[in-house]
Formats: sequence, C-alpha cells, structure tokens
Amino acid sequence: MIAISKLSFSYTPDRSITFPDFALDRGEHCLLLGESGSGKTTLLHLLGGLLRGYTGSLQVAGTELNSLSEGALDKFRGQNIGFVFQKNHLISALSVEKNVIMSPYLAGINIDSHHAHEVLKSLGLGDKMKSSVKEISQGQAQRVAIARAVMNHPVVILADEPTSALDDKNCALVIKLLLDVATRNNATLVVATHDQRLKDKIKNQIIL
Repeated sequence: MIAISKLSFSYTPDRSITFPDFALDRGEHCLLLGESGSGKTTLLHLLGGLLRGYTGSLQVAGTELNSLSEGALDKFRGQNIGFVFQKNHLISALSVEKNVIMSPYLAGINIDSHHAHEVLKSLGLGDKMKSSVKEISQGQAQRVAIARAVMNHPVVILADEPTSALDDKNCALVIKLLLDVATRNNATLVVATHDQRLKDKIKNQIIL
C-alpha cells in the first residue's frame, strides 16, 4: 500500500533529507518518530502528494506519485488519502456537518449526507452536526477533522501530530478513534508524532 525506496527530498541545494526504506501493507498502522527537524512532517507531506520533486521511489496504492500530473494527483489524493493535522483547518463559517461534506465536494465525489451522519455519530458527534465549529471543544474539533479525513473511504490515513496539543483524556480518545476508523476502513494509518504517549498504542514504529 505504501512503499518507499531511496527516497530523498531537498528544500535547498544544501538541505536534503533522506528517508529509510520501508513498506506498509493495506490495513497496517505505524508511527513515524524522530526529533524535531528529522523530517516527519516532510515525509507525511510527500506521502500525501503535498510535496513533489523528490528523488527515489514513493508508491501509494501502487501508484508512483511523481508519475502523476498535478490534476491527476489532486484527484488521486482526494479519492485515496485522508489527512488529520495538528491544526484541524476547519472552516469556522460552516457547521460541523458541512465541514465534513467538504471532503467529497472538493474531491469531486458524490456527497452522501447519510454517510456523513453515520461517520459523525460513530465519533460521538451525532448531536453536533448542525453546530458551528466555533461552538465545540478542541477535542470535538479534532474528531470533526477525523470524520472529514475518512469521509471518502481513504485507503491511507496520514496524521501529523494529531495529539500533541491535547490533554491525556483527549489524546487517548483521538488515537483510539484513529485506530478504530482505520480498522473499519481497512486503511493504512501513518501517524507522525513526538508524543511519547502514543508509543504503547502503535507498536510498528519507524525512526527518522
């Protein structure tokens, strides 16, 4: 499902990051660990097609990302990859429900409101669908971001520091929800983190 080989990326001619080779099957879960500046976010952005121009090989769902045009990559990303970021990037002018259905809308996929409702209910947000995202808690907002990430039935879920700003209770809830939704979708889950609380939750770990 994910396979990288001899992968490196350069921000500038004198700043290059080289990543270890690894492969993950569909449904596998793993942590990306490393000190600040080790390339965790860079690798996640490469896996999601948000950064281009790498050298080496990076395949997601059997597709070499560098082989795709910008338009094809946008479509591939929307249909195959779900993102959860530390900052949830919710649209404050929209309701919880509308933030979630933005995912299929932007990917050019038919909007299934029933599916959006089911996803939100499964994350304990059934009573918040019509609420403004300005009216919900930080932990609830992170759950909305997870709902948005899995709306399109992604085969890969990428989470960048999803728990570092959360207290212990919400940290435990968010990682459990990520694991649950990844398992439910048989999706490969990659979590980039320096949060030591997650090491016991996901045993498969890649050190950068």
